[in-house]
Amino acid sequence: MNVSGERQFDAPRAAVWAVVNDPASMAKTMPGVESFDVHDDKRWTANVKIPLGLGGLKMKIDMDKTEERELEFAKLHVKGQGVGAMLNMETSFELSDADGGTLMRWAADVKLAGPVGSMGQRVLQPIVHQQVQHVLKALDLQVQNAVAEAKG
Repeated sequence: MNVSGERQFDAPRAAVWAVVNDPASMAKTMPGVESFDVHDDKRWTANVKIPLGLGGLKMKIDMDKTEERELEFAKLHVKGQGVGAMLNMETSFELSDADGGTLMRWAADVKLAGPVGSMGQRVLQPIVHQQVQHVLKALDLQVQNAVAEAKG
């Protein structure tokens, strides 16, 4: 399943870049994070409970930054395992200056295997879109907090 989109931030590109490249800040944008471990600046692990209808799917998710061009592009490989599901995702974002702020173009190729994956794209697509919107809203909040802190 491929999802993509754009998000405008009322912040300089350097501020957006700093947040999306800080694992601790990104952990605050992910729904259901129960614990988070940073191994180094390119690898981190999260234990999450992904809300899926009646219950939650507990997963251990490993994230590896596979490509980076400072202030403009980054790509991550995300691999998750939980009871009844395996997640494989390639995600990337590109930042550019726009209207006095920053435009983020993002894309993700999400593959789910196991019983959860067999629910089908029609069932999973709205859940994925809902989670993406949650992450983008939380990311915007993290960026605004970073800009406010920088202004002191």
